[in-house]
Amino acid sequence: MRHVILGNGPAGVIAAEIIRKHAPADEIVLVGAEPGPPYSRMAIPYLLTGKIDETGTWLRKEPEHFDRLGIRMKAGRARAVDAGKRTVAFEDGGELGFDRLLVATGSTPVRPPIPGLDLPQVQPCWTLEDARRIMALARPGARVVQLGAGFIGCIIMEALAARGTKLGVVEMGDRMVPRMMGPAAGGMIKRWVERKGVAVFTSTRIESIAPAKDGAVDVRLSGGKTLPAELVITAAGVQPNVGFLKGSGVTCNRGVVTDDRTQSSVPGIYAAGDCAEAFDHATGSPLVSATQPNAADQAACAALNMVGREARLPCVTQINVLDTLGLVSASFGRWEGVPGGRRAELTDDARFRHLRLEFEDDVLVGANAIGHVEHVGILRGLVHGRVRLGAWKDVLLEDPTRLTEAYLAASQAQDGWPRRRVA
Repeated sequence: MRHVILGNGPAGVIAAEIIRKHAPADEIVLVGAEPGPPYSRMAIPYLLTGKIDETGTWLRKEPEHFDRLGIRMKAGRARAVDAGKRTVAFEDGGELGFDRLLVATGSTPVRPPIPGLDLPQVQPCWTLEDARRIMALARPGARVVQLGAGFIGCIIMEALAARGTKLGVVEMGDRMVPRMMGPAAGGMIKRWVERKGVAVFTSTRIESIAPAKDGAVDVRLSGGKTLPAELVITAAGVQPNVGFLKGSGVTCNRGVVTDDRTQSSVPGIYAAGDCAEAFDHATGSPLVSATQPNAADQAACAALNMVGREARLPCVTQINVLDTLGLVSASFGRWEGVPGGRRAELTDDARFRHLRLEFEDDVLVGANAIGHVEHVGILRGLVHGRVRLGAWKDVLLEDPTRLTEAYLAASQAQDGWPRRRVA
């Protein structure tokens, strides 16, 4: 049996190791599109801050790790898949047959249609090669403009701030992390970041980037303002790497559509990680959840099914926890709310604390939290488990901070009747 894994990020590596554990005689080919050992993109910000060197980004520290497991490493980028012939064609003209295929090709940064985006001072922050170029330009005092203040953008922003750059962030949305946080929470994060010395321009587009004097560029904004910069970082979001599957018979929407075994519409072809679209039980709809924990769960499920050991993916849901220059925020499930649902919201602007709970009937279906780190685990448990709160929903609508009591009572049946809090 030959298992071909397209993508040597966390999902691909975990799947290869699990396949080897349960199928010691099977052939495993792990394909990576970049040179060098498999590494974690999530470690790149730590590389930018100098907390680790490049070896610190490697997913497995011992160079002989994959040889010792009998996992064959191949460099290449998939061009097409023929599901009928069970082959993968690569951009270099090569071809590889498979019995089982795992698509773990991750995602690619979005390239907005901005004049000047191809200038050498403009960089995405996605690969190790990108990081090397950024480190050469993002010296202390350098003027840096970043496009995008989403989840990934905020992580990159923190690394750039730690390097001592003079940083401005441009976001098309009306707030920071607009696909993760509501207006109050996103606005609070913006105020926090501005207090830390970062200029933030929301509801703003970059119109163009043009060469200027001394190797710098001028970044023209939609409001008419121009920002000079030695470096422009593009962090305008990502899209799943599934274009090579066109015509293969594998069904794709945003990503590869998978069932609860992480199998695609074609038997024997699986998907995991940023390129996979799985069913989210919390929202009742398909979801591309580009987080490493979800990628690991999907990879483990796929690997077991690829070797004939029946496995089901218990749950995939939208969970993000973000540390933005020391301010911890979290988003769970359907944080934007549901039709006919009810909401509780509590904001303390002076202390940078915010809590928003979204209900459908007596189930907590989504939440935003800033500063309330003590509730992160409970919020995940309630949303993930779709715990019925009963009378505790009304208590939380009045006082959202009573989450611990509600969770213990509703999920562990520790005296389910709420009592009035005594001051």
